[in-house]
Amino acid sequence: MPIDSVIAKSWGELTTSELYSIMKLRTDVFFVEQKVDETELDDRDQEDATRHYWLADGDDVVAYIRVLFNETAEYLDGHRVIGRVVVRDDHRGEGLARIIMKRIVEDFGGEGMMLHAQDYIVPLYAKFGFESFGELYEEATIMHQSMYRAGR
Repeated sequence: MPIDSVIAKSWGELTTSELYSIMKLRTDVFFVEQKVDETELDDRDQEDATRHYWLADGDDVVAYIRVLFNETAEYLDGHRVIGRVVVRDDHRGEGLARIIMKRIVEDFGGEGMMLHAQDYIVPLYAKFGFESFGELYEEATIMHQSMYRAGR
């Protein structure tokens, strides 16, 4: 499968190998590289409405994003929440997060969506119609910006 073929699955559809590769990537980047000490496994991955999106190079997940659904919108009608955006270090700069975001917007573009972006990556999300709101804030020692995209 070409590296630009986005895979999207719910928790129940994931194989154990896919789950391992996703968790390995998230752990390598969030814990080892970024030294984030927040809870990575928050039980939201397992919810029926959560969608897992990724790109693979062979059996290895090299870019990943999850999309949650919150019953109560955190901001306006933003029930869909994009998070856990991660690209393996040797694949950064290849536009992989952009490829996955394009698919997510295709799948959920009719709904309000939000995310909490690391400050340096805000321009990527702006290209998909997300607008910043609120003040910059620090989370896990990294500056973040909340962003919202109205359904279209």
